[in-house]
Amino acid sequence: MLKDLPNFKVEEIAIAVVQDKNEKAEKIWNVYIINLKNKKIESVLVTSKGYGSIEGEEVKTSTLRHFLEDVPAQTFLKIEPIMDSLFGLHNEYWLSFFLDGVMYDKKYVFLAESIKEEHLVNIPLMHKKGVMIL
Repeated sequence: MLKDLPNFKVEEIAIAVVQDKNEKAEKIWNVYIINLKNKKIESVLVTSKGYGSIEGEEVKTSTLRHFLEDVPAQTFLKIEPIMDSLFGLHNEYWLSFFLDGVMYDKKYVFLAESIKEEHLVNIPLMHKKGVMIL
């Protein structure tokens, strides 16, 4: 039954929270999808939400949905900006896409307080600093 179903594992697709600068050269944060594959992914849908507690009070953000159409091979696309005031929450990104006619999905969760300066790494393809889940 379940063991007979194929296991389509998402590989070489990352979500990253990246430090950018706005037009006033102020530090801002944006969330990106990074396609490290050598093939494009199609019909990309990302839902995002935040949840957790701040100062002992349960908090939930709105759920946002983003349709990105296709993400070409070896490229990245911006999903959304994110305010640093939300870094105290768990930030969840649920990704669905098609590759070679097969639908894939994966949940990426940036745990509360995991998006910090000391956790920044070089993000592939972007040449910027951020926190990435592969």
